[in-house]
Amino acid sequence: MELAPVSMKAREKEWAINARGDMALLDQVTRASQGPFHLIHPESFADNLGAFQQVLRDRNVSGRVYFGKKANKAGAWLREVAALGSAVDVASVPEFVHTLANGVRGEDIGVTGAAKSNDLLWLANRHGATVAIDALDEIERAITIATPADPLRVLLRVLPPNSPHSRFGLNPADLSAALRRCKEADQHIVVEGFSFHLDGYAVQPRAELAAALIDLCEETRRQYGFPCFAISIGGGFACPYVDEDDWQGFKERLHPSQFHAGKSFNHFYPYHQSLTGAAMLDAILQTVIGPTTLAQKLIAAKVVLYLEPGRALLNGAGMTVFPVQGFKCNAEHGIVTVAGLSMSLSEQWKNSEYLPTPILVLRGADRPQEPVRAAIGGSSCMEYDVLTWRKILFPAAPRYGDLIVYPNTAGYQMDKNESAFHQLPLPPKIVVTQQDDGFTWRMDQQ
Repeated sequence: MELAPVSMKAREKEWAINARGDMALLDQVTRASQGPFHLIHPESFADNLGAFQQVLRDRNVSGRVYFGKKANKAGAWLREVAALGSAVDVASVPEFVHTLANGVRGEDIGVTGAAKSNDLLWLANRHGATVAIDALDEIERAITIATPADPLRVLLRVLPPNSPHSRFGLNPADLSAALRRCKEADQHIVVEGFSFHLDGYAVQPRAELAAALIDLCEETRRQYGFPCFAISIGGGFACPYVDEDDWQGFKERLHPSQFHAGKSFNHFYPYHQSLTGAAMLDAILQTVIGPTTLAQKLIAAKVVLYLEPGRALLNGAGMTVFPVQGFKCNAEHGIVTVAGLSMSLSEQWKNSEYLPTPILVLRGADRPQEPVRAAIGGSSCMEYDVLTWRKILFPAAPRYGDLIVYPNTAGYQMDKNESAFHQLPLPPKIVVTQQDDGFTWRMDQQ
């Protein structure tokens, strides 16, 4: 028996509601793009970044917010980072160059990711960036690139104790060997601190491991003489996509009958959490570790806190729009086909589903509105090219020329897996700015 659908209505910012209701804007961009497109709103990004920075100020903690660039490739975010005096986390030479080209200084760039190429290490060294070192052989290559006159600034990445199978981070033995080797390198390397990254979105484990790295900083100062003034707690700051009642109702009523072809999934992102974004950072800082809070421990040890949110800085800062190409009924539900591919909605390519409900924008003359349920497929010839397996309740049968809006897609959804399959162009990113009663727009310079 098929269960009644759960709405999973997205939480949207005012600009987004206004933009998807502005038919003049949507018509102009649709004609210009001739396919799917992304609307992005840098002001919302700036608001999110400012909220993280405000938490650090409120708790009297010295810190830096690094925008995790991998979450979205648009150049518009980088201009906001530069304007707000923040920083960017990159993992490749093109990301590094793009960040510099948008006004972010080299000393405001952090380099993380898997084993870095020599070109990336050289570029980081030339521009005074901070590099998260992940392995002993990476240290050896860094030593050959840096010089005592121009040493490489590094954080040593620590393997979390509860993640023994992670391919990232130095285990205790390698961490000790790395410190000894950096000391032997005769000022080629300056160890400025330590970093880690945890899976999941829990507060307590991040606070506990951060406290352990503060102790490690103090011990390393005494034993090796390195400055060790910073720790990075990585990302993992969740986003509030939907209301709690919808999220709980969805999980309680989850059944294959809710999805086209009885599709099942391995996991879902936690689309609702009680602590998200800057509020989650505040909770981490207020976590009691021993006799003090983490914030007090950072202050007492004179350790600077780095963090690398990506998705949380992009919360509410973008949406994705797909033109409808056709609709047909299939048994008890319909199938909508949109221009574009499911690769432009990245969650589908991790055997998961992007759950905030897509919104149908009716275009053209008025027509009868009889609700229908439908899944949404891409325009490729692949059976698995499906943007939404869940049977969405639409107010009317979609038709050619209508638009389907996926809300709040700026964080990882827009371009993590995009492909030019079938020689289709990648959807452009359109920067929108609200002025008076309407919007102006321009193409983002990626």
